[in-house]
Amino acid sequence: MIINNVKGISKSTRASLAEHGIFSVEELATAHVEQLLKIPGLSKTKATRMIRAAKYMIGNMEDNPESSGLRHDRRAIGEEGAGEGEMVDLTDGRWYINQELSLMEFNRRVLEQAKDDRVPLLERLNFLCISCSNLDEFFEVRTAGLIQRAELGAVRTGPDHLTPQEALAAISAGAHELVAEQYRVLNQVILPLLAEQNIRFIRRGGWNESQQAWLKQYFEEELLPILSPIGLDPAHPFPRILNKSLNFIIPLSGKDAFGRDIELAILQAPRSLPRIIQLPPGETDSGPHDFVFLSSIIHNFVDELLNGMKVRGCYQFRVTRNSEMYLDEEEIDDLLRALEGELSSRNYGDEVRIEVADNCPDGLIDYLLTQFGLSADRLYKVDGLVNLSRVRDVYDLIDRPDLKYLAFTAGCPPQLVAGHDLFEAIRKQDILLQHPYESFAPIIELLRQAADDPQVVAIRQTLYRTGPNSPFVEALMKAARAGKEVTVVVELRARFDEKANISLATRLQEAGAQVVYGIVGYKTHGKLISILRREGKRLRYYTHLSTGNYHPRTARTYTDYCLLTADQALGEDVRKVFVQLTSLGKMGKLNKLLQSPFTLHQSLLKKIQREAEHAQAGRPARIVVKVNAVAEPQLIQALYRASMAGVEIKLIVRGICCLRPGVAGVSDKIEVRSLIGRFLEHSRIYSFENGGAPELYAASADFLPRNMFRRVEACFPIENKKLADRIRDDLELYLRDDSQAWRLGPEGTYQRVEPVEDSPGVEAQTVLLERFKKIL
Repeated sequence: MIINNVKGISKSTRASLAEHGIFSVEELATAHVEQLLKIPGLSKTKATRMIRAAKYMIGNMEDNPESSGLRHDRRAIGEEGAGEGEMVDLTDGRWYINQELSLMEFNRRVLEQAKDDRVPLLERLNFLCISCSNLDEFFEVRTAGLIQRAELGAVRTGPDHLTPQEALAAISAGAHELVAEQYRVLNQVILPLLAEQNIRFIRRGGWNESQQAWLKQYFEEELLPILSPIGLDPAHPFPRILNKSLNFIIPLSGKDAFGRDIELAILQAPRSLPRIIQLPPGETDSGPHDFVFLSSIIHNFVDELLNGMKVRGCYQFRVTRNSEMYLDEEEIDDLLRALEGELSSRNYGDEVRIEVADNCPDGLIDYLLTQFGLSADRLYKVDGLVNLSRVRDVYDLIDRPDLKYLAFTAGCPPQLVAGHDLFEAIRKQDILLQHPYESFAPIIELLRQAADDPQVVAIRQTLYRTGPNSPFVEALMKAARAGKEVTVVVELRARFDEKANISLATRLQEAGAQVVYGIVGYKTHGKLISILRREGKRLRYYTHLSTGNYHPRTARTYTDYCLLTADQALGEDVRKVFVQLTSLGKMGKLNKLLQSPFTLHQSLLKKIQREAEHAQAGRPARIVVKVNAVAEPQLIQALYRASMAGVEIKLIVRGICCLRPGVAGVSDKIEVRSLIGRFLEHSRIYSFENGGAPELYAASADFLPRNMFRRVEACFPIENKKLADRIRDDLELYLRDDSQAWRLGPEGTYQRVEPVEDSPGVEAQTVLLERFKKIL
């Protein structure tokens, strides 16, 4: 049963309970008072009353199982699911897949794209590198967080009931297997296939005489002046190692210029140096696409850095560190300055993982583990570059269209083509755009027209990720300089984009825009533009709402929906959200918009429950949800209850999914699919059959606790029947995909969906691409 049913618990307290791992009445009933006292503002008296009320409700539920939404008239759970007449406790950890292990499964699916011979070769290399960079972030954020919880003695990590120690052990086993497979794919699959296409990565043993001479000159002119090895002795302790930087440990013998015996040196490769160097065909006996790794050049000429010393080896290593930033949001008074101070420390967080060349002697490995305070399970021996994701650099260096996805020009509705009055077009009817199949340019053009239009009096926009040299920022600055009221909510804490967002916030302020950083404790993740325009004697809202970021580059590779509308009720809702973000007042009731952390979560629970009631009454009931992740326990439990009631549920989940589908008696009406293809699936859509009166919403929020309780999110209805039907058709297309789709099984692993024999197969992204674009 959800906690909302306990009287006297406010929305903010429910959110705080969820953040502390308490999602249901059952979990609250078994909590300790000391556990609840960790929640700010909660007294011992109130904590005791809450637990007592929850225990009272549990007692009533046990006396009358029909009163509980979590317990059904069933017996004990069996290993193969719940049989007829069994009782099911939906808080049982067996019904949940661990969040971190699910994310690792996603990285496996990405790596599988590198093995797929239907994918162009350079794109396969790209997928391999993406799987590596994804794994880097996984260690920097996910694994680092688990390590911290384990060190603090946390008992469990989430609804799966795994302890941090159990989760870390499973992650270590899976990650070692995944890393070994990444390097196997590189060395045994991708590199040989590239060589067949005359794209070669030449190792030291394969350099010809002209290449050797050119590389020696390159080393002396480009590297030698920059590189600074550090000999280790009492006056030169082990240096601080930057997060994910390329380093070398060099065993030595002999005496230096001061007569000292130096046995070890550490060499750090500056990040400014290219990791891949292309050999010039005109100056060397090389092919048009011959490359050498920076690490190979350093290995070969390292003795020139250490004159007079005997170099006994040179071995790569790389350390991954905790990259989460800690801000005491109760103490800071200037978020921008606080973030600027924390950014500098990100490169030197706690050590999480070390990667070392697999030919490095055990004694040196033990020395490194000791220096970084890491256990052997945090060690990853690799057969090649320790910074494998940097191989992606060659993609842009090779002009081989035959080895890449075909270039395309995104489509554009005629009324939005440059030169048209976009305000007039939006005023006539709602317009739906689907990126990247349809152009992102009209959104930029709308803001530019608003900046130039003397009738526009105010522009408001949220910015989460927008990229360098953003045309949105330029248009907003122009509007501010023109005297318009410009308000920009910049989310400074967008992970790994903090520095860029601090810079653009400063530029906007200097241009005269009013810049705010949202609400301390809540990330502003909703994607909103509000333009207020004077038309005759009235003011009219023009609104843009989206599932994706205002980032022109990712709009070419991420799939998202956006709505352009002159609906005044929606426009007023968005205005209220901006007022809420910029002022201290309480927001009135919204007309159509659902918003986290206030109404979205509860609305979704009610809509899912409504589908269950429709199914029980024999009315049409179906739920289709397309999101990036599903991990919020109350929503998962609601979906389980709906499945038990007979609701057909289809989930299209790109990444993390903690829900176990296909469990007899629990989730046998639920199917979970994941689509991995050319474009990163990013749109969030919620579709409810609603007894024959269907509803469809687009949103910025996934089914994650953070999106429901710790972020400001916007969920907007698609009320135009033609547009809603179009999105529903897209969802059905995704559900028919048998070329890029994977199906999740109850055991937590994914199997590729195979086309029916003699069938041409369905590839949803290709179908959508053909629908909107023309090949260049």
